[in-house]
Amino acid sequence: MIAIRRIALPLVLIAGAAGQTIQLAGGVFKVTGWRADPSRKDWPQIFSVYAAAGDVPPMLGAYSVESGELQFRPRFPLAPGVRYRAVFRPPGGKAIEASFQGPKSAQSSTRVEHVYPSANFLPGNTLKLYIVFSAPMSRGEAWKHIRLLDGKSRPVKNAFLEIDQELWDPDMRRLTVLFDPGRIKRDLAPNLQIGAPVMEGRNYTLVIDREYPDAQGAPLVEGIRKQFRGGPVDRAPLDPARWQISPPASGSRDSLVVRFPKPLDYALLQRTLEVVSVRGTAAIGREESEWIFTPAEPWKRGSYRIAVDTTLEDLCGNRIGRAFDRQEGERERAPEGKVFLSFEVR
Repeated sequence: MIAIRRIALPLVLIAGAAGQTIQLAGGVFKVTGWRADPSRKDWPQIFSVYAAAGDVPPMLGAYSVESGELQFRPRFPLAPGVRYRAVFRPPGGKAIEASFQGPKSAQSSTRVEHVYPSANFLPGNTLKLYIVFSAPMSRGEAWKHIRLLDGKSRPVKNAFLEIDQELWDPDMRRLTVLFDPGRIKRDLAPNLQIGAPVMEGRNYTLVIDREYPDAQGAPLVEGIRKQFRGGPVDRAPLDPARWQISPPASGSRDSLVVRFPKPLDYALLQRTLEVVSVRGTAAIGREESEWIFTPAEPWKRGSYRIAVDTTLEDLCGNRIGRAFDRQEGERERAPEGKVFLSFEVR
């Protein structure tokens, strides 16, 4: 999802002889007065936007034709204090150019709401972290403002898989940060050469800088530091037979509680468990080792089933019947689709 900075009014700077204009509204650059052909593929040559004056490359972004208008959505939010230059070169016509001032600096209001896993004791082969923000964030800034320190406050080099396509949820509020799988999986070169990013018995600090810009270009209200300690590696597949189910009483709207012997993946827990044919809401508790389901209507006496999608993982990527880090010869008994757990309401 592309983060769009909202600007109150469209700005029209220059109009061409044929009534063609370049506008900026809601973070989107538009060409009006010119009927765009949706089948064309040469939009970067026809319409370019630059983030500075002079000989600089055009901005990256996505082109679209909406109601006959050619539109350009920048990949990254417009920055305060930057002057933008848009050039439209109609085929067979005279180029027109328009300049726009970036938005005013916004006041800080966004903060880090939570970092998952919640626990302060993480397996040495923990696969991912989730950082949840209170408002949409900017794209392309993560690796400038997120880092891992060891117990002596030294940066842990190459701890994370720093991919260009950052892993955001559709609202740009939850960022998935992957530890480098090559350092986690046994027998792979990075693991053999420099070891896992998190080692058992050692202390670490995840640092998120205050300067991390949100979607409006404003820094966070404050930076955060999450401290945790590395624990033993966990390569045990999930086993739903070991889960503890606490059924509610009939006639009540008491919560059904499912407890796990170890924390599970926060994001996957939100969409991989359901009570079959029962409407309600679910919550996650006890540092992601508890799933709590509250029905919309009172429970009726009878038998019920919990459906568990087999894409559910623990903190280390282990699934039902399948370990994330398997070596040659290790058996895999991974079911497909869903598994079901039964309980009685009396």
